[in-house]
Amino acid sequence: MLQAVFTALPTQIIEFDEDGIIIDNNSDIPSLVSLIDNSPDSRLKQHVHEFFPDRLALEIDENISTLNKTRQPSSINYPIQLEDGEHWFEARFILTSEKHIIIIIQDITRYKSSEAKSQTQLNQLSALRAIDRSITSSVDLNLTLSMLVTQLVDHLNIDAAAILLWNAESERLEYATGLGFRTKALKHTILRLGEGYAGIAAKERRIVHKNNLTTETSDFLRSPSFDKEKFSSYYGLPLIAKGKILGVLEVFNRSPRTSDADWLGFMEMLSSQAAIAIDNASLFGHVQRSNSEITSAYDATINGWSRALDMRDKETEGHTKRVIKRTLQLAHKLGIPKSDLIHIRRGAALHDIGKMGIPDRILHKPGPLTEVEWEIMRQHPQSAYDLLSPIEYLRPALDIPYYHHERWDGSGYPFGLKADEIPIAARLFAVIDVYDALTSDRPYRSAWSDQAAIYYIDEQAGILFDLKITNTFLNII
Repeated sequence: MLQAVFTALPTQIIEFDEDGIIIDNNSDIPSLVSLIDNSPDSRLKQHVHEFFPDRLALEIDENISTLNKTRQPSSINYPIQLEDGEHWFEARFILTSEKHIIIIIQDITRYKSSEAKSQTQLNQLSALRAIDRSITSSVDLNLTLSMLVTQLVDHLNIDAAAILLWNAESERLEYATGLGFRTKALKHTILRLGEGYAGIAAKERRIVHKNNLTTETSDFLRSPSFDKEKFSSYYGLPLIAKGKILGVLEVFNRSPRTSDADWLGFMEMLSSQAAIAIDNASLFGHVQRSNSEITSAYDATINGWSRALDMRDKETEGHTKRVIKRTLQLAHKLGIPKSDLIHIRRGAALHDIGKMGIPDRILHKPGPLTEVEWEIMRQHPQSAYDLLSPIEYLRPALDIPYYHHERWDGSGYPFGLKADEIPIAARLFAVIDVYDALTSDRPYRSAWSDQAAIYYIDEQAGILFDLKITNTFLNII
């Protein structure tokens, strides 16, 4: 019964002694891979090396030596080119109780093919994940497209890849990035829709495949150095998102290749990801431009208001520009986060916006104000708040217009806040504002000298002004 099983197994089984001489083998099954005569009798008394290609002799001897030492089965995998193509075989070495060795050989081509396919799919999934991460974590289109062509070359077994982007303004396909090229032949590519293989792919929204560029009249021949690339096959895949053509993915090989459905499917997935990346970057660019335009409009409005204040009060003309400059300088020295500086700049520009509601007879009065007039003048911080608070983008800038007349010892207005109760933007601006006011001419007095103003600011540190902020300001001055 054992002999019948031994004979009937669809594998090649041979047994040899410690000298490597074959003493038994499948009696009725022809050799799968034998290099000696296929008749069972002719294999007997042959050395086991003759059963395998010469290149495996050393590996076989190493397996036999390891088997004799450890008594644990071992195996080797190897390819052989047969009439119907390349086959992979596994030879498993087993030690018998008589110190003989049995080798069981079976064709594992189908398993190897499945294993290779699984590994390819795993690599492709890894590539897709890497590109997904790049798309979601970066708004740098060039970086994302560069990663995409790298994944293409690494995981699709291709020689070169390039991405052409559609320029809606010029209505042309233009080279964006590439990898694997020996020359700069394609770096200056500019194509109309329908022009060249890429133009056809974009216009007709289909994959364009050319399997032998050397025998066809190629649109690449218009580049004198393209023939140095020695490309043989070409694929052009349109990049489409939301129904719009965004570019073309070009894939090149220097030898003809047969593309299976999995390969093409993965290429199409990558081209879809490229289209998503381009679309995302385009949307982000539009948002950035819109934000920039809105910010410019905001700043123009603020500057307009500031100029209107200066025009209304000729005596303080230039005051706003000076205090903005010095306020930002002091804020930077104090380590105020960069993201807050825009709000400090806007607050400094609009610090006296509330005076728009002060009557000219009070605002331009050449002499001291009466108590009633002072009551009206002290309302301008509240007026500034009432004017600016409904404007959402100016709310973070309210600290200076609303609180810059508060004083460290609580003697300021409108709320009599003390010390750290006063927002830091208002504390630092208060020093700048008073210094500039003292060193400027007013209708009711002449400008102080710089030294006199510095002496006053220093004297009031810790009383009217934050001590740390004052010392930093004096060091700058």
